[in-house]
Amino acid sequence: MKSLVCVGAQWGDEGKGKLVDILAENAHVVVRFQGGNNAGHTLVVDGVQTILHLVPSGILHENTTCAIGNGVVVDPEVLVQEVEMLQARGKLDDMSRLVVSPMCHVIMPWHKRLDAAREQASGSHKIGTTRRGIGPTYEDKAARRGIRMYEFIQPQRLTERIRTGVMMANSMLEALGDEPYLGVEIEEMIQRCHKLGEEIAPLLGDVGELIVQIGESGGRVLFEGAQGALLDVDHGTYPYVTSSNCAAAQAALGSGVGPAWASEVLGVTKAYTTRVGEGPFPSELHTAVGEQLRELGGEFGATTGRPRRCGWLDLVALRHAIRINGVTQLAVTKLDVLSKLSEYQVCEAYELPDGTRIDRFPYDPLVLEQVKPVLKAFVGMDDLPSTLNKFEDLPGSAQSFVAYLQEQLGVPVTIISVGPQRGEELILDAALVPNHQSVAVATARGAQA
Repeated sequence: MKSLVCVGAQWGDEGKGKLVDILAENAHVVVRFQGGNNAGHTLVVDGVQTILHLVPSGILHENTTCAIGNGVVVDPEVLVQEVEMLQARGKLDDMSRLVVSPMCHVIMPWHKRLDAAREQASGSHKIGTTRRGIGPTYEDKAARRGIRMYEFIQPQRLTERIRTGVMMANSMLEALGDEPYLGVEIEEMIQRCHKLGEEIAPLLGDVGELIVQIGESGGRVLFEGAQGALLDVDHGTYPYVTSSNCAAAQAALGSGVGPAWASEVLGVTKAYTTRVGEGPFPSELHTAVGEQLRELGGEFGATTGRPRRCGWLDLVALRHAIRINGVTQLAVTKLDVLSKLSEYQVCEAYELPDGTRIDRFPYDPLVLEQVKPVLKAFVGMDDLPSTLNKFEDLPGSAQSFVAYLQEQLGVPVTIISVGPQRGEELILDAALVPNHQSVAVATARGAQA
């Protein structure tokens, strides 16, 4: 397998970080290709939790190179903090293992101020952003006034760009009723950015060329997506979406290589559905069961800490995600959480207000807000065993659920995750991670998977 793209098939938070950590065992380079530090990928290895927002989730494998592609918007302070955290833990002694594209756009302080000010001014019409400055940075990129990494490391050039950027940002901040930047703040910003530029400069390198060199020498490339298909700026629940393309096709554009590099696509879905922020969510549970899923699954954002909205697995949305990503295989996470319920349901279709049943995902959020989920009920699964080494180790009820998903979605399930730690999963396609060893599954269920 020359390359594999790992993308979220829901509204993010599907468990991509854990899966990329597992798959990185068999990869020579892991590449983040879109988004920014609005993503939070949680890894648990030997009981130790690592939360990453920018550095790819393969960084814990000492023989794997990690790259941040040009499609990512980078907050320099967050990047430096993550590097320092990994170094302090002895996980990044060789700095050549981390490469950042010089063409990444930089999240500047005013982007974060504008993000927060806009959300505040939007009142009941807010999008529910993380207020990390992601949207304003992508806006500047599209408007051709953004600051790229190669400029950020040039002090004189950066100083000029900051003064121009602040002047424009101040006019927008004042219009939103926020305080503009003052002279002393601007000078402090310049000095801080110069220092950050010095620290980041050694990390810059041609990510596209790196991918080609590794791939042409027989190495394996793993592309790591952030957020999820339903948050894609073009194909998600617009305007309640992120500001980048989360679909698998972006792996090529956001890394500096051609589309042929996205040869296999792994879509990641929970055994139920969650969403953070505003926007339609047809299968959402406004009941005690929704609260139970949140508590059992530890459904609180890794980036913001916000409680996630919880609901049943939505096959209509999943089929949409499979189509727009060209998904060739699925990973199902948090099966352990679903197994703790005495009964559960799956959304197989939608019903419009006039009673019409549809099995397509509406592009208009106003329509999506009005649909009712058509649900299929299941009796709860039998308890999962303490160890899992092969598919047959799952109870028959769990095997039937996986078979049902494959039949409904037309895509093979190749990974089943049953716990938060590395090793608490079944790899059903040996080509993904040769010689992979599972470990005993935690008997105390309810943690994140």
